[in-house]
Amino acid sequence: MVSFADDHPSRLRRSVLSVPAINVRALEKTHGLACDAVIFDLEDSVFPDKKAEARENLRRFFAETPLVGREAVIRVNEIGSDYFADDMAAVIECRPDAVLLPKVDGPDVVRVVADLLAEADASESLRIWAMIETPLGVLNAAQIAASGRTAGGRLDSFVVGLNDLRKATGVVPESGRTYLVPFLMQVILAARAYGLDAIDSVSNDFRDLEAFGRECLQGRSMGFDGKMLIHPAQIEGANRHFGFSPEAVAEARMIVSAFADPATAALNVINVDGRMIERLHLDEAEKLLAKIAIIEQREGKLS
Repeated sequence: MVSFADDHPSRLRRSVLSVPAINVRALEKTHGLACDAVIFDLEDSVFPDKKAEARENLRRFFAETPLVGREAVIRVNEIGSDYFADDMAAVIECRPDAVLLPKVDGPDVVRVVADLLAEADASESLRIWAMIETPLGVLNAAQIAASGRTAGGRLDSFVVGLNDLRKATGVVPESGRTYLVPFLMQVILAARAYGLDAIDSVSNDFRDLEAFGRECLQGRSMGFDGKMLIHPAQIEGANRHFGFSPEAVAEARMIVSAFADPATAALNVINVDGRMIERLHLDEAEKLLAKIAIIEQREGKLS
């Protein structure tokens, strides 16, 4: 079966930094950072009486100094809030790569926002990211992921929000996230079933880089594509832990080269030095190399 997200190009999302839209200095600093994506936040990090100012900051930023070589994402306030309509107007004007919807409990939210974007003739490349950060969001993760099929192809990624989920469930914040792992894996499973990316939750203590590294390793092992960050100090660790070793890159190139041989054109399984390699490994290798190409292209633009 063809994945719903197959039409979306490969994305690099190892490090996804959240920046308060109210902080002009922080916005300016994003140009020199090596993160893969920036979430410009209009929600939790902006006081209610500063929402309008934050939106104006983003309008100026996107008009005058847009990001180069990284994804730009705007996190809006919750649908039904007093700020949502104005936030979406700013999104349509700024034309980021994606809009991040907080506290998505079910599929209707994704469909409503997709309809709003379509009515505004927003580019089809403007995607939707959904934050899964409530008990209902976790329980309905598969339905939310499936809603992409009826949301104009815009739904592209899940982002886990554990702070709100801990608060709602009463799970104690402890090292290892033991009792949160079932929730995290449910989100991963739903995302993968419908071809979406999945971004792990923030690590709250940006000074404890060892604990952050352990969370990155755990998230990578669970299958997350990257991690949402709250401080630039976390970028290097996220890029490293969710990145690709030279050995993995070399193997990917070997697999692509092996299947490029005309003699293997009609084969689903080939033998390379005593190893059986399937075409599913070819798919994985091509995706890895596409991400390497993104890194190389971005470094060229930023140099």
